[in-house]
Amino acid sequence: MAVVLGALRSPFKRPRPDADFPRGRLVLPGLRVDLARLAAYERVCGFATGEDALPVTYPHVLGFASALRLMSGRDFPLPLLGLVHTSIEITQRERLAALQEYELTVYVDGLAPHRRGTEATVVTEFRAGGASVWESRSTYLARHRTGTRAAAPRQERPPLPAVTDWRLGADLGRRYAAVSGDRNPIHLHPLTARPFGFPGPIAHGMWTVARCLASYGAPPAARITAEFRAPVPLPGTVTFGAEPGRFELRGGGGRVHLAGTVS
Repeated sequence: MAVVLGALRSPFKRPRPDADFPRGRLVLPGLRVDLARLAAYERVCGFATGEDALPVTYPHVLGFASALRLMSGRDFPLPLLGLVHTSIEITQRERLAALQEYELTVYVDGLAPHRRGTEATVVTEFRAGGASVWESRSTYLARHRTGTRAAAPRQERPPLPAVTDWRLGADLGRRYAAVSGDRNPIHLHPLTARPFGFPGPIAHGMWTVARCLASYGAPPAARITAEFRAPVPLPGTVTFGAEPGRFELRGGGGRVHLAGTVS
């Protein structure tokens, strides 16, 4: 229902960086993990299954419905349709037990100008025993005219050492949507992706970072950043590269789809 309401309200919203935004927080106490859903997520993303610990990206999935509710609201100034997830920063302070009870909080931290439009920052926090154990800051871009000059071309670093290639099936977006709840039409089918300018479906940004971290092996306490640079078309083949402290995903011609750090 939140997606439907957000989609219906989208054409009437005029994003700008100085717009007001919802100041309230959505709080969900007593949250427990559905182990069957967790195992399905682990299989789709390449994490080891059956371990009594949450993958470092899984709290984002648990908080997604609350974030979607906020971004679909009448008082959220950016249109839900066409909103692009541009980055995420994750701080995990300790190992997160799968059987632990958590308190989930989600809120909008503000808006900022972007050379291609307006960006919103959405914060998701997990608390256990009264202490913050996990936090993420995601940025979402609403594209519109700004009058700002295009940025100079990015000076790319040389490719990281290649670890492996992944062949991605055309149904990957639908499989990830089933375990994450993110059913954005750009990820599901060519017919639903084309109205948004994509010839076919593209992979979820959060699947790409999860798959990379499943291979990289982030420590129990870590700070992770990931920047979503370019869409990953489905089907397709990508190369995962890594070195201590850094990881990336590249496509044909060396195009960088995702660049991340671990510290």
